[in-house]
Amino acid sequence: MLNTIWPIFIIISFVYAIFSGRVSEINDAIFTSAKDAVDLCITLFGTICLWNGIMQIASNTKIIEVLKKIVNPIMKILFPKIKKETQVYTEISMNMVANIMGLGNAATPLGLKAMKSLQEQNEKKDTLSNEMFMFIVINTASLQIIPTTVIAIRSSLRFK
Repeated sequence: MLNTIWPIFIIISFVYAIFSGRVSEINDAIFTSAKDAVDLCITLFGTICLWNGIMQIASNTKIIEVLKKIVNPIMKILFPKIKKETQVYTEISMNMVANIMGLGNAATPLGLKAMKSLQEQNEKKDTLSNEMFMFIVINTASLQIIPTTVIAIRSSLRFK
């Protein structure tokens, strides 16, 4: 549906620009938007690399154990069937910590790993388990204390 609507909007815009004599303004807008998109991507890429690196360091140190202990009471309530010693528990804990810290982009690979592990434990492979549903809801909600993506976007726009 959107594959049809957006090209129609673009064609209407070009036709209107031709009839109103504003083709140069559309041309300028295209190149300015492309430049702004590249600048934003570079800023977000740097932020993603930074926080993914921090999460990788945290996973290789004892910090992750401390963070797991902090999230443990919530995990017991939300995922009562998952044993504390399993890899799935660690992956879900890291994902929740990353989301709470506002590291949505760092949380994505962790969430994919956790969902893959949950699927391996799932008895009915063609149906989502209750744990998988809960995990999807928690990831979709993405409760954050520090919204790093918003900070990165705002800082990239500050210097214009």
